[in-house]
Amino acid sequence: MLAFFRPSHWATRITQIDPHALRARGIRGAIVDLDNTLVGFRTLVPLEEDAAWVLQAKEAGVRVAVLTNNGTPWASKIAQDLGVPCIPRARKPLPYGFRRALAVLELRADEAVVIGDQLFTDVLGAKLAGLEVILVDPLVRFDPWNTRPLRWLERIVLRGVPRA
Repeated sequence: MLAFFRPSHWATRITQIDPHALRARGIRGAIVDLDNTLVGFRTLVPLEEDAAWVLQAKEAGVRVAVLTNNGTPWASKIAQDLGVPCIPRARKPLPYGFRRALAVLELRADEAVVIGDQLFTDVLGAKLAGLEVILVDPLVRFDPWNTRPLRWLERIVLRGVPRA
């Protein structure tokens, strides 16, 4: 049961993930969370280095899609500006959105990785969909009211788990 809450890998932020290393391992696609993974909470655009990571991934042969529970036009606009598809209102952690992202990327689960900052949406959803997942630290430490209880639970679940 706890395996569903254990990321495959950890990274401080998305920019520390080497797209060429992903591709060398046979990863052809990255399903990336938006809020606090690519764009900080209450920030309107991604930081230059995070946007550059998306470009580097595409240049390395790693297709990128944004998968978000956010259903606002802003979410789709960010993905459009990055030149990647967006699957909004994904209802993570349900696996449906992850499967839609795989279909959009035209990949199998073993050819893709999920990158996100939340244990109970990104990690759990990826595991339920049979995907590898890299957990990153949130870009911004301040969370909206609806995420704070989950962050508290995350700390409990991940207590004592080595970051490897």
